[in-house]
Amino acid sequence: MIARMDIRQADISAKPVLFREATAWGRIRLKPETVLRVREGRLEKGDALAVSKTMALLAAKKTPEMLALCHPLRIERTEVETKLNEDSIEVRVTVTAHEKTGVEMEALTAVSIALLNIWDVTKAYEKDENGQYPSTRIEDIQVLKKVKRDEGS
Repeated sequence: MIARMDIRQADISAKPVLFREATAWGRIRLKPETVLRVREGRLEKGDALAVSKTMALLAAKKTPEMLALCHPLRIERTEVETKLNEDSIEVRVTVTAHEKTGVEMEALTAVSIALLNIWDVTKAYEKDENGQYPSTRIEDIQVLKKVKRDEGS
């Protein structure tokens, strides 16, 4: 018997093109001394925030290549913001397009990839004596806001 794959991309052919915007947010918990290294630019691999912002921009554009059922979109703007706290770094991404479908998956993907890149650039300072990451964690990735509106013809 042949197994049937019952997946399909949503049919958006009849949907109108509308202004779409989504903002996603997430945080990576790090040791306070690691955040201080980021703040002072003292990382062996370089600027964690610059790497994370660059990769967030690329990730938003490449979302359909990573999420099988996402439609390719013409993203018009991706804004990446970071905030350093005592023991964490927050990433906030807003994606904008005029499309038939929303851009929240692009915003979520961008946040996720930004946070993973921060982990990669800071991991040497986060490991314990056994090479583990007892306090490092990515958390609370979420969509903060989603906008859909008709801007007229």
